Amino acid sequence: MQTVYEAAGGADGLLRLASAWHARVMADDVVSHAFSHGFHPDHSQRLAAYWAEALGGPTTYSDSYGDETSVVRTHSGNGPHEEMDRRAIACFDQALSDVGLASDDRLRQVLHDYFAWATTTTMSRFHRSADDVPDGLRIPQWSWNGLVSGTGPDEAA
Repeated sequence: MQTVYEAAGGADGLLRLASAWHARVMADDVVSHAFSHGFHPDHSQRLAAYWAEALGGPTTYSDSYGDETSVVRTHSGNGPHEEMDRRAIACFDQALSDVGLASDDRLRQVLHDYFAWATTTTMSRFHRSADDVPDGLRIPQWSWNGLVSGTGPDEAA
């Protein structure tokens, strides 16, 4: 069976999605605040590699950039931000349409579910301090059936 990564167009498809999402969030008055202190010049490439690994693709993110702990720490210590999360998810859904991934209902739904889960669970879990994020977290894996057992935010390497 084809992985979600493959169905989304592999590395190229996820890079297009990451670039479209990034353009959408930068144009959003609320979500763009998350990038107000700057961002890595290769943000879209890194994001695409992260999504690829989470969705059944190669381990490029873990091999080249870091682990889940580093990702979650980057997104932690900013207080609760439910409105920002909601709008980031809306930007993702719009980006799916922008790159042509919304026409397949099953793929659109699984990508939406993954992004919404990651945004409101793993990336929002440690809103008080990045120091609260434990070492050794692994990138959670997502399949057509949702979170792959044993790879969630409570699972250490």
